[in-house]
Amino acid sequence: MKLLQQFSDDLEELVARATPAVVGVEHGRGHGTGLFLTPDGYVLTNRHVVRSSRRQTVTLSTGEERKATFVGGDSPTDLAVLRVEGSDYPTLPLADPKDVRMGQLVVAIGNPFRLEQSVSLGVVSAINRSLNLPDGTLLEGLLQTDAAINPGNSGGPLLNTRGQVVGLNTLVLPYAQGIGFAVSATTAAWVASLLIQRGKVERRYLGVAARAVALEPAQARDAGQPRGVLILQVQQGTPADAAGLEPEDLLLGINQRPVGSVDDVQRVMALSPHPEVVLDVLRKGRRRELSAYVFSGVKPAAA
Repeated sequence: MKLLQQFSDDLEELVARATPAVVGVEHGRGHGTGLFLTPDGYVLTNRHVVRSSRRQTVTLSTGEERKATFVGGDSPTDLAVLRVEGSDYPTLPLADPKDVRMGQLVVAIGNPFRLEQSVSLGVVSAINRSLNLPDGTLLEGLLQTDAAINPGNSGGPLLNTRGQVVGLNTLVLPYAQGIGFAVSATTAAWVASLLIQRGKVERRYLGVAARAVALEPAQARDAGQPRGVLILQVQQGTPADAAGLEPEDLLLGINQRPVGSVDDVQRVMALSPHPEVVLDVLRKGRRRELSAYVFSGVKPAAA
């Protein structure tokens, strides 16, 4: 009983610390959730929450309503940033991606069906999930959770027991029970930074179909990382084709930064200030470096 009481007390304290940074987001008839990303009023939420509306109303945890302006959105990751006037807003720390593991307890906070500051408890059911949306968008690098997520939770934080944001609650499977998904905090961090700086995310197009894979123990030891990106297909006439990438190549890094998912590939290329990137590839047991001239383009579902 003492352990249960301690867990209950700790959970209560976590929620009390976190809720001031969580806001409600209203636009017309739609509603959702968001969280303060910076003390000067940048709010992170889902793109589908704000849709095409340029102005929204943000409701603070105190019940106070404030107008918010649209800074930018990114449909391929379903993320958006708003700006609320003011300063000294409470924020939540982001979790280190290497510390997010299956089976961890997580807490979702949001406004399901306009029931403000609702809290639910669950676990991280899986990581690095991919999901095709009805509009053809492919969301990658998602966290799966069984914490209760309902309409209105979208854009709210999924927290670990340290009070760190591991993901942004995004969607549920309507035909299932207790299967929800969150955009990882890693994805949210780099997309939000570009939205704040530029108002949009300009993706570099490599021209491959790929998927994340776990490395074999020997490969992981040699590479110094547990995952890589397996190249499934190389499209003709693309930067990948010109660079000499081949199907079955294992992409381990770009510009000396390790990549373990397709989202990592997009992130490193998007943040690169130069059109040329260096690919660290494992081919038939041998490491090699390939140079690719990537450019901004469409086809965000592929690398």
